Amino acid sequence: MLSPDTPVLLALLIVSLATSAMVALRYFLSSGFFAWATRRLRPGLYDGLDTQIGREIRWSLIATLIYGTPAGIVFWGWRHHDWTLMYLDLAAYPLWYLPLSALIYLFVQDTWFYWTHRAMHHKALFAPMHAVHHQSRPPTAWTAMSFHPLESLIGAILIPALVFVVPIHLGMVGVVLAIATIMGVTNHMGWEIFPRWLVHSPLGNWLITASHHERHHEEYRCNFGLYFRFWDRVCGTDRGFSRRIVERAGHAA
Repeated sequence: MLSPDTPVLLALLIVSLATSAMVALRYFLSSGFFAWATRRLRPGLYDGLDTQIGREIRWSLIATLIYGTPAGIVFWGWRHHDWTLMYLDLAAYPLWYLPLSALIYLFVQDTWFYWTHRAMHHKALFAPMHAVHHQSRPPTAWTAMSFHPLESLIGAILIPALVFVVPIHLGMVGVVLAIATIMGVTNHMGWEIFPRWLVHSPLGNWLITASHHERHHEEYRCNFGLYFRFWDRVCGTDRGFSRRIVERAGHAA
């Protein structure tokens, strides 16, 4: 606990470092677990990629600092100055608003990601901002946060900004972050973890999993979304699934 007498700048530094450490722990637990699962369930898939994985971890550690800093500052402001619209009282809004608020955050995040991601594939921005992420060939369970610092900054500011605009229960913030973590890792790990009945269902046709996102890493100019295929379909950038992953999963194309 920080003392009320702790200087503001020191308090912000401590909170930012603590939040960054939590982001790093979340990264190592999630990516580490799915990397372990990959080696058990898909032996040989990551053979020869030790150098790449080491590079992914180094970039990701820098990303954890960038993601943790604005989150920590906003959390400190909420706790000490009630800056944001985050709340703890379940009676503050109807219970049906809990899942709705999470869906709003996920859709706004997906929209932000689609358009900024697509912009970073422009030739003027790709090399200085997004090429680091595409150095992972093929992507692995450690790739999800392997970003250039500029790309990390673009991703890091959205949710801390949203809590000033859209009310959300603190628990739902945790749900959104958990979904972001799990989808980020599983979409990059090089094989399809979700069952065929989901991937090829009417619901699955609107959700992004590894089968869909891997094709972006294969062809670059398509499948830009994060969670949903909505913007890819609206904008004509949806190219379907990775044939390699679909064939290995034994799914119909």
